Amino acid sequence: MEWFSKLELFSQIYWGIALIGSLIFVITIATSFMGGDSADLDTDAEIEADTGIGFQFITFKNLVGFFTLFGWSGIACIDAGFSKPITILVSLICGLIMMGIMAAMFYYMRKLNHSGTLIFKNAIGNIGEVYLTIGANRSSIGKAHVRIQGSLRELEALSDSETDLKTGTVIKVTDVTNNGILIVEQLNK
Repeated sequence: MEWFSKLELFSQIYWGIALIGSLIFVITIATSFMGGDSADLDTDAEIEADTGIGFQFITFKNLVGFFTLFGWSGIACIDAGFSKPITILVSLICGLIMMGIMAAMFYYMRKLNHSGTLIFKNAIGNIGEVYLTIGANRSSIGKAHVRIQGSLRELEALSDSETDLKTGTVIKVTDVTNNGILIVEQLNK
């Protein structure tokens, strides 16, 4: 504490901001890794009715990053002998850059997250191939390989065709039943 009391007020302010910001930053990171970033504690949560993932610049985590880098870059400027206005300007710029980087990082991380729920309606219009024979006039359920939501899936299928659709027949998905069975037709009749 003797070292701290010998500093001038300007340096004390920057050291205080840097140390408090760093402490909160470490606590935030530690709780995130331990699962403490739940819905109850998430100060960066978006409004449920929001139609998309927005680019959030001012959040708790971004402000912690701002003050941490603001404080440490200000200390570096003071140690380098910069004037007070230059120190404030450089530390503000460094803090804002940190906020921008963190906002972009969290924005793109959220875009990577998806529920993994298969939405069968996304198969309509896609081309596939019969894997197990599909009975004529919806007489028996067969299976088809269809690319849906970026991956090839083996899904149950029915057909309104007058003839059975044999293994290897190229098909197109025309509809989906309420319980997720594809309605298909032969592509090249």
